[in-house]
Amino acid sequence: QVQLVESGGGLVQAGDSLRLSCAASGRTFSLVAMGWVRQAPGKEREFVGRITWSAGSTLYADSVRGRFTISRDNAKNTVHLQMNSLKPEDTAVYYCAAVSGGVAYGVYSNPARYDYWGQGTQVTVSS
Repeated sequence: QVQLVESGGGLVQAGDSLRLSCAASGRTFSLVAMGWVRQAPGKEREFVGRITWSAGSTLYADSVRGRFTISRDNAKNTVHLQMNSLKPEDTAVYYCAAVSGGVAYGVYSNPARYDYWGQGTQVTVSS
């Protein structure tokens, strides 16, 4: 089992920045990728981006590319989501998620592929 704990959410104004963190514990040696998924009220879960655990390769949704950056600290089993130029439409609960046992360079853009999930952290962007 893998446990994921997010931190860093909050209320910000449009144009501000926010940094989310996700700490993984447990059987982290099995992880091949970690991602961020968000869910706005009344909407389905939306892939935000992912980073591969070994190589640190990143992939982003079109809606956040150029504004959001995912990084990882393997020594601390932590992944970060740096969000810049935030917009009101970025308002959502943000979940950290992890893939276990898959291929190292998978796309993993489908939230259903993720095996482990954090509890979520609220990000609210006011206009």
